[in-house]
Amino acid sequence: MVLGQGFPNLELLVQAAAKEWCMAIEGTVDAGDPCCVALSGGRMVRPFCNALVEAAQRRHTPLALAHYFWADERCVSPADPESNFAAAHQFLLEPARVPSRQVHRIQGERAPAEAAQLASQELLEFAPRNAAGRPVLELVFLGLGEDGHVASLFPEDHAEALGTIYRPVIAPKPPPERISLDYAILAVARQVHVLISGESKRAALLASLQPNGATPLARLLRLRAQTHVFNHGVLTG
Repeated sequence: MVLGQGFPNLELLVQAAAKEWCMAIEGTVDAGDPCCVALSGGRMVRPFCNALVEAAQRRHTPLALAHYFWADERCVSPADPESNFAAAHQFLLEPARVPSRQVHRIQGERAPAEAAQLASQELLEFAPRNAAGRPVLELVFLGLGEDGHVASLFPEDHAEALGTIYRPVIAPKPPPERISLDYAILAVARQVHVLISGESKRAALLASLQPNGATPLARLLRLRAQTHVFNHGVLTG
């Protein structure tokens, strides 16, 4: 099931997504359960993170008590402008004063296989597991590429990495070496929010909603019981 919400502008879109994140974090922390979330990169990071920090300040949401992981990362240093961690640190982690012990970045400066292994071990250490032994993230924030990719899972990637948590991938655009959560982990997350902004993403979203869609987002939607898509008016209801 796709829960589609269309918005007339980006500001209202990220405000709605931020409210959902605040409510989920509040509920998980209040219940005393571990709250592990995963962030992504892309153009939506800055507006979403800004909205999340602002909403959390109004609601007194304990952002600093969540554990922050990444859905994907580029194989660069954490200070590199291409780093997904760097953007999240600037616009979310530092403004929200999240302590370093709650931040679990993918070590993109290491060899890809080593970085993927270390990231997998760390997620297993902190996240609860389902009956199959897979780590369960509370929340995942994803963007959508114009080719329909999510995280760093691209249309050219047909790997069936059963049992994999994070794995190295080669992207068709720079920087090519990346680390990504596999479909199996995104499939079992409690909530996945896909934030889509701009007319250039319309074709990819519509293609992903087809019953036999071939995009990475289409594949993910088929694996999940429910996915929440926040967009600029392509979907309603």
